Amino acid sequence: MEIEALRMEEVDAVADLWVALAEGQRRYGSYLAAAENRQTVREAIARSVVTGGLLVAREEDDIVGFVMFAPETGTYEQSVTKGVVENLFVRPERRGEGVGTALLRAAEEALHVDGCEVVTLDVMAANEDARRLYRRFGYRPHRITMAKDSETDMGPKENDS
Repeated sequence: MEIEALRMEEVDAVADLWVALAEGQRRYGSYLAAAENRQTVREAIARSVVTGGLLVAREEDDIVGFVMFAPETGTYEQSVTKGVVENLFVRPERRGEGVGTALLRAAEEALHVDGCEVVTLDVMAANEDARRLYRRFGYRPHRITMAKDSETDMGPKENDS
């Protein structure tokens, strides 16, 4: 298996893998629509090819996984330079073989070379397999996103405080 940059002619293949990633995240409670976002993510993948922020795991001509990453950009000044791993996906039949480990390690190394002092990523709270991988790499909770259905519970009553 080789970890290498994606070729522009393979953008559609990775867009299809991203759709599979988004569909798979639904079982962990993701709200992200998969197929409906394919064109948007295809454009992001093409940009990542140009900027060098997308690596694939390849066996011969078969892409078995990918990772997207970039230094964080934003409007607020921060005390560190952050890199962000945006998507990490391994074909289900190839999980447990070290593909995700190799992709994550390569993304972290590239972000470090780019001057990033901290690497962040998001993971679905219920995706214990992914959380286990990230814990092995030393990731820890930093910021917690909380969600609720707005129709089911409007919070405590005035006299419940």
